[in-house]
Amino acid sequence: MSLVPAQLVLETGEIFKGLAQAGLEKSYFGEVVFNTGMVGYVESLTDPSYHGQILVFTYPLMGNYGVADSTQWESPKIQVSGAVFSEIADQYSNHSAQKSLLNWLHENNIPYLVDVDTRAIAKRLRERGVIPGAITPAGVKPEKFEDFADINWVEQVSIKTPRVLGTGKKIIIAVDCGMKENIMRSLLKFPVTVKRVPHDYDYTNEHFDGVFMSNGPGDPQQCGKTISILKKAMQQQKPIFGICLGTQLMALAAGATTYKLPFGHRSHNQPCMELATQRCFLTSQNHSYAVDEKTLPADWHVTFRNLNDQSIEGIAHKTLPFFSVQFHPEAAPGPMDTQWLFEKFYHAI
Repeated sequence: MSLVPAQLVLETGEIFKGLAQAGLEKSYFGEVVFNTGMVGYVESLTDPSYHGQILVFTYPLMGNYGVADSTQWESPKIQVSGAVFSEIADQYSNHSAQKSLLNWLHENNIPYLVDVDTRAIAKRLRERGVIPGAITPAGVKPEKFEDFADINWVEQVSIKTPRVLGTGKKIIIAVDCGMKENIMRSLLKFPVTVKRVPHDYDYTNEHFDGVFMSNGPGDPQQCGKTISILKKAMQQQKPIFGICLGTQLMALAAGATTYKLPFGHRSHNQPCMELATQRCFLTSQNHSYAVDEKTLPADWHVTFRNLNDQSIEGIAHKTLPFFSVQFHPEAAPGPMDTQWLFEKFYHAI
């Protein structure tokens, strides 16, 4: 495949040179973030939580096991606005692979850069925090960068109409704010019926046994309607389980506030401690925002803490069956050490 000189330009002025597919003629904008995982590029690229972002992979080589069919994806399509690599393998080898990573990106018209100093980008983001940027042809510097702060990204990735899966007696409302497919697979391992609903769907007048709040992209404070519906659901005191963005939405519904982390948590080896047991778990994470502990109401408590920066990784109500975690127990990719949380939710309902 023919490659031509191109570059990643940050709003702060830094330029990182690389190579892009021939035919790159315009600038592609996104919030520039990095992921330190060694594997899982297919799952990350299809994760709706990355919607609107330019994803930088810091591990030196990607693509060595190709791309399998969509049954292993986390959504029906690639979600990122662009991708940046140090190197993509020319040859791939895996029994389930159907195509190369490079061809997959090319077929889906996803702008990408290779032969880039991704370590330098990660160091810059660690100093400055997440920065808007653009993948551009060589020598092109955008006059203006997009402001992503006020965009309701959840609105763009949530399903539009409800879907029902499973035939179990217990009914779970799964609020889709950009839900990964492996979350649905994890819920459906139990004898339940899951009604997957749009982010702004009011389910509170329907019969259900529990509510699941999904992951998703962007600032949770943009999800006003989702939060107001969740507040009504909490009044029914039925079990509620949240993951990632779901944690932030539960905190906001309870009356707490959230804040943006400097460069987020995006890796498969984030150490988190369950405070009640003092047990440490390695977790898969992908989020930009966290709960402000000082604002957490007195009837809620912290259940998990990140051992790298001490940020909140889990919250629960002290008496009601509401709990959530900031990390991804469904993995895909990453360690599966905390999948027992789905079983906890099932037993709660």
